[in-house]
Amino acid sequence: MTADQATDPVIRVFTFLTGRAVSLHAAAVLRMGYGLLYLGFLLREFPHREEIWGPGSPWTPDLARELLGQTGGFSLLTLSDSGIWFEACYAMALVTSALFALGWHTRAVSVLFAVMVTSFHGRAVFMTDGGDNLIVLMALYLTLTACGRRWSLDARRARLRCAVTGAGRVPRWRQQAGLVRGRLATLVHNCGMFVIAAQVCVLYGSAGLYKVQGNLWRDGTALHYVLHLDLFRPWPELSQLADGHALLLTVAGYLTVLVQVAFPFTLFSRLKYVTLALLLGMHLGIAVLLGLPVFSGAMIIADAVFLPDGLLLRAARPPWRRPPTTPGPLVPLPAQTAPDSLDTGAVRSGS
Repeated sequence: MTADQATDPVIRVFTFLTGRAVSLHAAAVLRMGYGLLYLGFLLREFPHREEIWGPGSPWTPDLARELLGQTGGFSLLTLSDSGIWFEACYAMALVTSALFALGWHTRAVSVLFAVMVTSFHGRAVFMTDGGDNLIVLMALYLTLTACGRRWSLDARRARLRCAVTGAGRVPRWRQQAGLVRGRLATLVHNCGMFVIAAQVCVLYGSAGLYKVQGNLWRDGTALHYVLHLDLFRPWPELSQLADGHALLLTVAGYLTVLVQVAFPFTLFSRLKYVTLALLLGMHLGIAVLLGLPVFSGAMIIADAVFLPDGLLLRAARPPWRRPPTTPGPLVPLPAQTAPDSLDTGAVRSGS
């Protein structure tokens, strides 16, 4: 690359997008998180599956077909009103969620997972708590990513294949075809990860700006009224206990709006870790106090897209395998051609 090309922003962006797949471990966290979350969601609703998605649901298959026809949606569950077909689809959704979390033939299973999530969401769009809306979006986005390259059965199989076959002689045309395929897959993966990050920023930014327009959020009493909604009081005693601290609720309300509005602007600094920690606390509070674990889990998993791969690797390493904390000799670090994580600071500086 010449000096002029190195300073050209278009070439730099293209090189960044096609040179190396970013956030592979973060993509694996998203894959495992949403696979396990949806699996847990289906298992939790297993005793009530007939009332929510089955042929005998109050939201009948005919109503679902009419709504899907108006919105242009699709659901496998509406192809037949047979109970056997419904049970087969439910079993397929359970198996698909587990295989997706494990990373088994991820490219194909990710598409099947997106189809199953979309089908169950479209069948009973008014019967769930809203967390599956985000799961649908993320399932579609993850089909574009290489979320099976790390922490998956696919990655383990690839390591074993390399150890067995070794580096044999490969024809030149196959090398070129593999290079083109790899560049294209890297480009699609990086674009998919950036779309996920942009989606999360839009969610938080729009939620914060929407709250600013409400009088209850401006005067700090919104959380007080939320805690008195019978639909969102799984633990009435706990809600009453939290409502007894008016000043704390007011501060929490203002802090919620501030963090959500400021979140997209903190991604280019270390403040993003502070905002991510505050958002984690907020979602845990929503899961416990308001009884929305699926929604909170979906948002917490989505936030992982902003965590660097180095941090995820250190967190996943067992304590007995971690290096000692005693300082060693200073060794100059080699320059990196492209970051291996969705580090917004690196993107901004062009490294």
